[in-house]
Amino acid sequence: MNEARGWSKGLCVAAACTSLAAALAAGCGMPGTPQPPSLNLPQKVTDLAAARNGDVVTLTWTMPRRTTDRLLLKGTLEARICRFEAAGACVAAGSVQGDPGAAATFRETLAAELASGGARTLSYQVELVNKKGRSAGLSNAARVAAGEVPGAIVGLTAEMRRKGVLLSWQGDGSENRTTRIRLVRRLLTPPAPKQKREAGEHEPGLLAAPKEPVERTLLVDAGMSLRAIDEDVRFDEKYEYRAQRVATVEADRRTLELDGPLSAPVEIDTKNTFPPAVPTGLAAVGTAGENGSGPSIDLNWLPDTEPDLAGYVVYRREGDGEWERISPLQPVVGPGFHDANVTAGHKYTYAVSAVDEEGHESARSATAEETAPAR
Repeated sequence: MNEARGWSKGLCVAAACTSLAAALAAGCGMPGTPQPPSLNLPQKVTDLAAARNGDVVTLTWTMPRRTTDRLLLKGTLEARICRFEAAGACVAAGSVQGDPGAAATFRETLAAELASGGARTLSYQVELVNKKGRSAGLSNAARVAAGEVPGAIVGLTAEMRRKGVLLSWQGDGSENRTTRIRLVRRLLTPPAPKQKREAGEHEPGLLAAPKEPVERTLLVDAGMSLRAIDEDVRFDEKYEYRAQRVATVEADRRTLELDGPLSAPVEIDTKNTFPPAVPTGLAAVGTAGENGSGPSIDLNWLPDTEPDLAGYVVYRREGDGEWERISPLQPVVGPGFHDANVTAGHKYTYAVSAVDEEGHESARSATAEETAPAR
């Protein structure tokens, strides 16, 4: 009996030891391996971009959302801007505050010594620091050219033409075959309100007109010319244009652009006041009547290609008489017309005009003559 008790007691002690060992192996109730504290360093900026207009350099980038430890950043971030000229040291250009994940902008007006003289490279980098002033390092480098920029464009005008908006400006004597002009176009017309769809109505299909971009930049190899035409406009819109000269320079083995200041803006309403092109290729062919029908004259011409074409108007006169419209009140849709109201043996002269959806009518085409044949 005592032996059984001893065996049982020994069994309990062994089980307890086994449980304790398992608990220790599992880390139950014991602290794990200590982790180093987060340094809370913002990730580096990787999308820094720079542009110079006149004497102003504009930097843009996106603030990071996380630290180098992949933790979400909280509170505003300080961005310090470094400017480098050639192989020189960082010159503090300023600093800005921004929220994590937000778009950030910094502008610097160049000092006179940087905005004059020959072309050379300026490099900018951004450094984000935490509240203790610590940083994960500088961003990617964004470069612009220092030096004297081309002169400002003056006398910018905008006029409507059939093909688009004609822009013209005054010369300053610096025009050459490598001169380029940058046109900045801004849409001033407010977008149309979004229409509420009825039940069962589908979204606009692929053929729906794409939305007009609010701002668009056009680079024109103007050369010696002092004008350019913007053909990519829509009627019944209001646009604002500004222009600047762009010089391509070599600096520190890099090809960079020196942009002059933007001109004063000019506005234009793109009203369609222009008739379609005059139809061409008019021909007339007479046909004798058959099976009791009278003679007729068939007309055909080359189709116009204007996107807003509504149709055509057909005119006729006999001898030296007055022109009269012989087509219906609604414009003829296709480039052809059948004139059955003729008299055999009589000679007729025809002309055709084109009409757009606004009701603007072109001049009449070249004439075509035909005699209605007898049976």
